[in-house]
Amino acid sequence: MSSKGIIVFNDITDFDPDQIFDCGQCFRWEKEAGSWHGIAGGRHADIEFAEGRLTIRDSMLEAGLCTRAEARKFWHNYFDLDRDYGAIKRKLSRGDKVMKAAIKEGSGIRILNQDPWETLISFIISQNNNIPRIKGCIKTLADTLGENGNLPTPQILAKASREDLAPCRLGYRDRYLIEAAGQFLEWGKPENVDELLKFSGVGPKVANCIALFGLGRIDSFPIDVWMRRVMNRLYGIAENDTKEMAAFAREHFAPYGGIAQQYLFYYITHKTVDKPSI
Repeated sequence: MSSKGIIVFNDITDFDPDQIFDCGQCFRWEKEAGSWHGIAGGRHADIEFAEGRLTIRDSMLEAGLCTRAEARKFWHNYFDLDRDYGAIKRKLSRGDKVMKAAIKEGSGIRILNQDPWETLISFIISQNNNIPRIKGCIKTLADTLGENGNLPTPQILAKASREDLAPCRLGYRDRYLIEAAGQFLEWGKPENVDELLKFSGVGPKVANCIALFGLGRIDSFPIDVWMRRVMNRLYGIAENDTKEMAAFAREHFAPYGGIAQQYLFYYITHKTVDKPSI
């Protein structure tokens, strides 16, 4: 990693980029030769982390398009570095052996603060989809209608036709993206789950994902097929009873339901889960 455009954060704890970028919250990062490469907020970046030292090459800083202070502020917020995850982990695991085991497995997860517009369209694409295909669809969308690797703006996407989006192989989701882009232009950035549910193609699970990853609503608790499984297998809640799961999360994980969800999601998708003795 060349020195130009580099910023460094030292003494970072509760941080593992492998876990952060592989827990289902983002789709624009890939690991190559020990470092992570991706795009966030219009910035192409290379990320390395070792022994508490987070090193970032920022394309905008490298090109002189922002100051070092602006780059540091962006990445400090993006990686949620102000939040004390150690204290959160202690609170969530207190008296909960399931959560304690999940946190041990994904102890370096942090919730990324992503762009609301990009999060909206990314999670509309994500529904009934798998992660490799989601990543491929998003990359093709950026290459087809975006600029410099970035996703298209709502202005561009709202004017697109379904034929324009055909190379992205979005299926029925192409109509949702076009309609959601027009709604975003008309309504502005949504502020909560209720407002998100008004957008085309956005149901409860997608709305909670967008709220958590794009609006900073760390109390949001997305429930998908994986969460139904983990809540059934490890907490004994009926797999089809999503209302009880949401109520359980509000009672036991508040105000950190979204962070708890990420630990549980990572746990069930990365480890063969046996129910701990309670």
